[in-house]
Amino acid sequence: VEKLEEKLKEAKLKNKLPKVVIPVHLTGQSCQMESISKLSKQYGFKIIEDASHAIGGKYRNKPIGSCEYSDITVFSFHPVKIVTTAEGGACLTNKKNLLQRIELYRSHGVTRDDDFLENEKHGPWYYEQVNLGYNYRLTDLQAALGLSQMERLDYYIRRRHQVAGRYRDLLRDSKIKLPTQLDDCYNSYHLFIIQVEPEERKRVFEQMRAANIGVNVHYIPVHLQPYYQKLGFVKGDFPVAESYYEQIISIPMYPTITDEEVKYVCTKLKELVG
Repeated sequence: VEKLEEKLKEAKLKNKLPKVVIPVHLTGQSCQMESISKLSKQYGFKIIEDASHAIGGKYRNKPIGSCEYSDITVFSFHPVKIVTTAEGGACLTNKKNLLQRIELYRSHGVTRDDDFLENEKHGPWYYEQVNLGYNYRLTDLQAALGLSQMERLDYYIRRRHQVAGRYRDLLRDSKIKLPTQLDDCYNSYHLFIIQVEPEERKRVFEQMRAANIGVNVHYIPVHLQPYYQKLGFVKGDFPVAESYYEQIISIPMYPTITDEEVKYVCTKLKELVG
């Protein structure tokens, strides 16, 4: 948040303040939303929480998605996320004007709502296209899948916390750097990201995969991707993200992993890292 405030001060001097700030709740742990909200009032930007990892998590004992400190919260229901509808996601908001616009955009800009109609109704069937929207609706089958998954959300998060606790216990005395857990957040633990020495990362990753352990890396910094480099971004623009990327490995985190499998992952990691 301190770095964000520095950037906002610079942007104000250049008359280039952002219209929107999008905090990303990486791994399922909330950003410091109360502080960001105070900055939004000071500098006049809107807030969209990217909570793609964070369904089931909490910030200051309130569910992530309550939008207490933001205008919109976005969840992802991609197959690898905590709750899935096979694809798609959801936008949450407490603001009626945003809700109405979202509903319009998701369904071709078509409405039967009297508040939006510009002409007199021809009959009960009448509708108008008042905007150029999209076809962003979930199918009924996807919605049914999502609702069935939501019934198990509390269990999913409890089990992820058990797995995270087991990892912390078993790796506590190793050279591996474990993820920080903030006191005012209840992490949904979509991911469990450890850090190793940069010169060791590739070897550890490859040997974990060779041991049939599904490790991954989340993520390559966006500004290093070809599309953004063509826009002028270069290596060195975001040194903290780059340094973090060079050290990280995501180890298996899902509700059905067994305690014995967690132990196997940790034993192999300590064998490789020390």
